[in-house]
Amino acid sequence: VDFDVVDFTNLQRQIIHRTEDVGRLKVDSAKERILAVNPDVEVTTFNTKISRGNIMELIKGYDVVIDGTDNFPTRYLVNDACVFQKKPNIYGSIFRFDGQATVFAPFKGPCYRCLYPEPPPPGMVPSCAEGGVLGVLPGIIGVIQATEAVKLIIGNGQPLIGRLLLYNALKMEFREVKLKRAPDCPVCGDHPTVKELIDYDEFCGLGRGGEPADTAHSEYDLGPSEVKALLERDKKAVLLDVREPHEYEIVKIEGSTLIPLSELHVRTNELDTADTIITYCHHGQRSLQAIKTLEHFGFKKLKHLRGGIDAWAGEVDQEMARY
Repeated sequence: VDFDVVDFTNLQRQIIHRTEDVGRLKVDSAKERILAVNPDVEVTTFNTKISRGNIMELIKGYDVVIDGTDNFPTRYLVNDACVFQKKPNIYGSIFRFDGQATVFAPFKGPCYRCLYPEPPPPGMVPSCAEGGVLGVLPGIIGVIQATEAVKLIIGNGQPLIGRLLLYNALKMEFREVKLKRAPDCPVCGDHPTVKELIDYDEFCGLGRGGEPADTAHSEYDLGPSEVKALLERDKKAVLLDVREPHEYEIVKIEGSTLIPLSELHVRTNELDTADTIITYCHHGQRSLQAIKTLEHFGFKKLKHLRGGIDAWAGEVDQEMARY
């Protein structure tokens, strides 16, 4: 499924296309290349953009969905559709020198929303074209996704269900993080609140045409450099990580204290109202929710890291892993 045409800049990483394919529909170029390798396979193409109006029909005839998308609205859309139709979703993602892969299997493990409850603020995470990506990385992650698809189809091996595989090309290092289904997940949790497809551009903070909507900074906002300066100035300030334990295991800001947002209301006794508390999460939404919880319990000296640990990695510590 693809609605785009081959561009010269795609060739560095999308090796199914060739220079002579520039300007052609991607689905036509890909089909021709696949059939050249194996003329006995059946290739069905959909020259269309995936949307909430067509995805349920697009995937209903298939046993496995492989997500090779590169934007957050489509990832959440694919996830929700797969949960609703109880289809495994083989997920892969790449950024510069890092990649990750897992299998989201409805009712057997977590879904994408369990791993990423919140989308990043618009413009926070650049695309492959904007941020760049090591040309071989999509191939490495793509082959892992293909391997997982074969395992599911033949019913053999141990799929990456409940396991997030992280790859760092610069260190040539693979790591694995255990994942659990979130009981409060709005889609696959114990009491789901999202029971039909929604407006995913709006959910991800995008306006019409997929452009970032205007967003106002809150009074609690501090940018990464401002947080760094505050921590250096106030040695008693508490940097409070409100992400989930599996996220903390992937990467953390040194010196931070972990209290997941879901537990914060029963663990405020571990914090001192006299201290300045700076909350942070992955992209900034949960940390603002944490501010509201702490205010309810009488905390006054509150700030949050705008853009979360992802913004910190981009501005303060560029060697930090990003997920």
